[in-house]
Amino acid sequence: MTTQAGTIRLAVIDTDSSFLTVLGNRLDAIGWEYRVLPSGAPLDEIVAMKLNAVVIDPAALGARGWEFIEQICGSIPGLGVLVCTTRSTVSQRVRGLRLGADDWITKPSHPEEVLARVEAVVRRRKRAAVRTEVGPLVAGELEIRADQFQAFISGESIGLTRREFELLHALAAAEGTVVEREALYERVWGYAMAHGDRSVDVFVRKLRQKLQARSGTWHYIHTHFGVGYRFEPEPVDGETASRPADAEEFVAEDADEPAEAVTS
Repeated sequence: MTTQAGTIRLAVIDTDSSFLTVLGNRLDAIGWEYRVLPSGAPLDEIVAMKLNAVVIDPAALGARGWEFIEQICGSIPGLGVLVCTTRSTVSQRVRGLRLGADDWITKPSHPEEVLARVEAVVRRRKRAAVRTEVGPLVAGELEIRADQFQAFISGESIGLTRREFELLHALAAAEGTVVEREALYERVWGYAMAHGDRSVDVFVRKLRQKLQARSGTWHYIHTHFGVGYRFEPEPVDGETASRPADAEEFVAEDADEPAEAVTS
């Protein structure tokens, strides 16, 4: 279980001896390079390790667990961050993902699932790294900057989360063709979409809201009902521009309080 580009370099921030033993045995067997950091490490040291991903249990860091997750996600854009912990609430999982974590795994978890999720995150990070070599994409009033994982209107960031940016970039890269929901999910989340999962719809609604708030005279994302979405900037008339950003499609789940069927 290795990436096409070679062995994955992983750090595990955890103090759960049983979890570390089982995971460590599997990591040794497949030949990944890894380090166990029971109490974390300064950001400059983590940068120097040249890691592909880090698996973090916030409980191992005590009161500074959330702050550390926010710092590491914000300071090292190319690093895959997975939270792996025991009991958690929906609000805690949403908080971690919105701070920038790529995935959330609930213990007890099988080591094969943990490693598969790490691989999926690393694949996304590698694709993102390739995109940064390409110049900005300008569409309508929107400038999409892969090197900054952000989109801009009139030089100002529209405040996309990492997941929102990846979804926007995947749609824009399709150059006006329709992208099926399942294909979008696999490109952005890194694995197959479960039946009934509305994550793509929820995040498209969030994107539309942010785009309309800053660029209300343009319509960027078009719905193809029962199929997927298409990105193609089109100027809109006053009547269309006055509609709510999510008027084109009803989404059952509340974006601010996602149900279990929504993967953030």
